[in-house]
Amino acid sequence: MSPRVAVVTGAARGIGRAIARRLASEQIAVAAVSRTLRAGDGALAGSLEETVAQIREAGGTAAAFAADLGRPELDRAALIGEIEQTLGPVDILVNNVAATRRYDVPFEEMTREWFQDSVETNLWNTWDLIRTVVPGMKARGAGWILNISSRQAGPRVGPPFAFHPLAGSSLYGGTKAMLDRITTGAAMELHPFGIAVNTLAPNRGVATEHAAGAVPGWPSEPEETMAEAALALCTGDPAELTGRVAYSLPLLHELGRPVRTADGAALVPGWQPEDLDPAGFLADYLHFAPAPSVPASLLPGGAG
Repeated sequence: MSPRVAVVTGAARGIGRAIARRLASEQIAVAAVSRTLRAGDGALAGSLEETVAQIREAGGTAAAFAADLGRPELDRAALIGEIEQTLGPVDILVNNVAATRRYDVPFEEMTREWFQDSVETNLWNTWDLIRTVVPGMKARGAGWILNISSRQAGPRVGPPFAFHPLAGSSLYGGTKAMLDRITTGAAMELHPFGIAVNTLAPNRGVATEHAAGAVPGWPSEPEETMAEAALALCTGDPAELTGRVAYSLPLLHELGRPVRTADGAALVPGWQPEDLDPAGFLADYLHFAPAPSVPASLLPGGAG
């Protein structure tokens, strides 16, 4: 049986790299996608070549695909076609790439250019990649789609409004909130086809180079907790583990899932399910409730 194939965007560094490595440690072939192919190509440390090298050194399978997913003119279907020619049909899609956050830009100073960049990268790119891989997943009767969201998707609650170091995060948080809603809708529509669709956000900030620079000293969790939670959502039963707007630590606690290093070789001390304090878990801002039954008269072909 051929190994499953996963596409992980934003895989040159940080959470994306950790997820790519953790998936690969479970014999999943990884297509690592980012615009930073080689070390030194980007403003931050990390590159696709380094991610792929780490995976291969640990005995995994991976290939690098350099692409700027924020460009409106990018042919994303062609990118997926190239990946499938190289590794095989895509079973798992992890949408991790995100536009520049622009936390420091006040609401009234946001430009149309920055707004469109965020919508293109965070939303349309995600939508476009999903609709490209779904037909193949439907044909095979299974698939896993994971969209990386953010705790900034939750509303700012007030008055009074407590100080927040990232201010309102209106644009970044707003696109991530829409991503959460797209996810639950897609999960509903794709459930009959055996395709799981979920979002995952850190319960705390993950101290990547980018995040640490935005909010120095912010309470953080390691990359491994996000990677382990991502693996759970990318391999769980699509009939049950779908439609989630999940935070990393509560999900790991709920599933009782051991947290392993990115290469899968060891447990991460201090971050196992029994080490996690539920008092520090973020609340689900959507407050899920079962959908009410629809009267037969309102169903397609119903009488009345």
